[in-house]
Amino acid sequence: MKIRLFTLPNFITLGNLFCGAMATVSALVYDDLTMAFYWVVLAAVCDFFDGMVARMMGLSGPLGVQLDSLADDISFGLAPSAILFTLFNRVNDGVLPNWVGFVCFIFAAFAALRLAKFNIDEEQHTEFRGLPTPAATLYVVALGWSVEHSGIMAGVNVWGVLVTTLVLALVMVSNLPMFSLKFKGFGWKGNELRYLFMVFSLALLLMFGVESVLLIIGTYIATSATLAAINSSKS
Repeated sequence: MKIRLFTLPNFITLGNLFCGAMATVSALVYDDLTMAFYWVVLAAVCDFFDGMVARMMGLSGPLGVQLDSLADDISFGLAPSAILFTLFNRVNDGVLPNWVGFVCFIFAAFAALRLAKFNIDEEQHTEFRGLPTPAATLYVVALGWSVEHSGIMAGVNVWGVLVTTLVLALVMVSNLPMFSLKFKGFGWKGNELRYLFMVFSLALLLMFGVESVLLIIGTYIATSATLAAINSSKS
């Protein structure tokens, strides 16, 4: 089988990986969570366009699927782990041994599990099972941004960082049904929740900026859990 390595979609996916690596360096080496935020956002842009370009050019294939997951675990696994580790070191102040901070990299390990599960799970075409890695990452990078720009450092402690890491990691690999933002056409029927959530999210972003992402992701998880409980009670 002839494998084409050097295609435009693959280069875009590698751009995703490169941005994730730069975000990791920004957090671990330069202690710069603002720059890490921008690199992760750029990685997400690459992640959005690589599949689209592949479909437009007729270059979709198994190589792209595997490469995409590898890149995603750097940008949406290792990079957010590096941000959490940096936050841990900032707020630890001798409360816990430094090595406890390595717990933050459980996020990267569970992100890899989540991505592998997504690749083979046939039930995730219309809804997700577990929190998508980009959503979990958005929460982490928004937390890092908020710490540097909103003066909430006093509200973030070492236990909060560890709990955030473990909760996000567990929700990523859970079987909790979570609604997808993939639209079924552009009509209202069948897309009611998606449109309402997008309007809600856009309103919060316009009013409160990046910090609102924390509330948006929290609302996404809570709404999905509530719907799952309602559907479970009906069955």
